[in-house]
Amino acid sequence: MTRLAGSSKLLRAMNESAALAHLLDPGMLTRADLRKLTALSTPTISEVLRRLTDAGLVNVVGHNSGRPGPNAEIYNANPDAAYAAAVSVRDIGASGAPSVVAALCDLTGSVRGRVEARIDFLTTDPLTALVDVVAKLREEAGVPAERIRHVQFGVAGSYDPHTETIRHVDVPGFGRTGLVPQLAAALGTDVGVDNDVNLAAIAERRRGVGRDAEGFALLWLGEEGLGLAIDMAGTLLRGARGGAGEIGYMPLYSPDSTHRKLDLQDLFGGAAILELARDNGVPGRTPAEAVRASAADPATGGDFLIALADRIVIGLAAVIAVLDPYLVVLAGPIAQAGGERLLSAVNFAVRRAAPLESTIAVTSIDDDSVLLGALDAGLTAVHDSLIASIRDS
Repeated sequence: MTRLAGSSKLLRAMNESAALAHLLDPGMLTRADLRKLTALSTPTISEVLRRLTDAGLVNVVGHNSGRPGPNAEIYNANPDAAYAAAVSVRDIGASGAPSVVAALCDLTGSVRGRVEARIDFLTTDPLTALVDVVAKLREEAGVPAERIRHVQFGVAGSYDPHTETIRHVDVPGFGRTGLVPQLAAALGTDVGVDNDVNLAAIAERRRGVGRDAEGFALLWLGEEGLGLAIDMAGTLLRGARGGAGEIGYMPLYSPDSTHRKLDLQDLFGGAAILELARDNGVPGRTPAEAVRASAADPATGGDFLIALADRIVIGLAAVIAVLDPYLVVLAGPIAQAGGERLLSAVNFAVRRAAPLESTIAVTSIDDDSVLLGALDAGLTAVHDSLIASIRDS
């Protein structure tokens, strides 16, 4: 951090950053509110608000007429002062879903634009494709490029911040050395990369059933892959190289076995779910369609859900035994499709499988949780950047 010359400049920067932090969250505050929150004097608060308003970071958005005396001005962060973009890159397989979904939010978190694209990464360079998606998003929202302070990418893989490399990723081109720094340079702003399941956990913590939990494990049941996110009192455990939670690679075979190596992906990944559905006479073009059909008609799909739950619990039991989480959240397209019926089958299977205890819930987020989590992470990065820039200015 740059050392500020003079104690008055240091105090002024500290006061402004403290006030801005409160105006960013929770926002909508009067001078009196800020005095209580910061313990600063009335003249100091007035000067701080003047400087933040002149800098374009804060606006007067209304007046509080419910108190005696003159109406108090209500201040809030200027929504257009800065923006965060989120880009979710999917490993979609045969699901037919868009391979890239992106959204843009302003400084208060309001979503200003959203775009979807189906991109063949076998024939398209990811650098070009992702820069074009962000440009399309920016144009749709009418936002100048210089106002986007952070772009958060979510990928079906793990990100090693030490080497700035995406690992364990099946989407062509995304494991290329140098891709992330090239994205930052091409976009001209800060970028972040995280595992898609970690971002889903951020959304679950902010918006879903994990909001009030001491901590939780989120088991992602995707159309293609599996994943695990570990939330410890609001902090995600990512591991030394970003690979914590790559549960799909967990082997299931004995070292002495001559059979083909099996892992959890072979047990209840997307292809395994479709095969299990066919074996039980459950229709569905995709894994989520099959699970949704069985949940809607227990008379014909009940055996399939029970068999699927028995497989899920093999992985779930290991998670509970190692982590002993306060809560386990079942998330992803398969969990959303199965809903409460799949949850009931999993709870029953856990009780039969092992003497382990944990509360299990299904996600309450019915939107794209990876995209929402990327927006949350990106907006937090923008907030932190603005506060730090005031401190360092």
